[in-house]
Amino acid sequence: MPPGSKVYEGVKYSFDGKHGANPYGGLSGGPDANLFGTTVYGGAYNMGTVFQFTHKTHRFWEVHVLHNFGNSSTDGFYPYATLIPDAAGNLYGTTPQGGANSFGTVFEMVQKTGGGWAEKVLYSFNSKPDGNTPYASLIFDTSGNLYGTTFYGGTFGYGTVFELMPAGGGSWTETVIHDFDNNGTDGALPFAGLSFDSSGNLYGTTELGGTAGFGTVFELTPAGGGSWTETVLHSFANTPDGSDPIGGVSIDTSTGIIYGTTEEGGDYGYGTVYKIMP
Repeated sequence: MPPGSKVYEGVKYSFDGKHGANPYGGLSGGPDANLFGTTVYGGAYNMGTVFQFTHKTHRFWEVHVLHNFGNSSTDGFYPYATLIPDAAGNLYGTTPQGGANSFGTVFEMVQKTGGGWAEKVLYSFNSKPDGNTPYASLIFDTSGNLYGTTFYGGTFGYGTVFELMPAGGGSWTETVIHDFDNNGTDGALPFAGLSFDSSGNLYGTTELGGTAGFGTVFELTPAGGGSWTETVLHSFANTPDGSDPIGGVSIDTSTGIIYGTTEEGGDYGYGTVYKIMP
């Protein structure tokens, strides 16, 4: 920001419960310069909402509820994640609970012809050997496949990294590409989403696990035939290192340097900002 620039802050909307309550994730840009987000609670069933934030004037914004979670026995609820758009402007997200098996969902918000939106559950998680409780946002690869993490579930119960591939006819196929096993080196309980580098490798964090038990930064590399190889790049050690990296990582694609934060640990115990260099 140039020197002398001013930042103007103002509350544009206060949630009233009817339109949602407790927005945990961030906002996403969408069609027509609207903003979209989720709330963990509130709405018609107090199980969260998807909302649209429309800019009317400099001082006035409108909020519209696009979906009330919990409206059926197969719907998800309590969404934490930030929504991500595809090239057509449809939105994708996760819920850590609900779905056909009560272990969370991946859902899509589709624009209907003539206006309005409809929610579609793309996948319902099923715990073991599948993952469960996906808190994190999703990420697309260049082929239109979705990737994400589950906090629990998988073969060992410590969470997973999964891939969702379009299977035609509007259906999707889910594959677990890594099971965290908390075996003294591997991580456990990934809360955050994933990041791609320029070579198509995936990076993320686990809140716990690693050699010291305070969390990890990991890399997943395609190994051919649809399989992936995991490498733990760093195990956090609490002090003076950080601990509990519940956020994801950012990658400088020109240098390969990875940046992130830890919730706790460091010299004073209140968290750190770290970088990992190739």
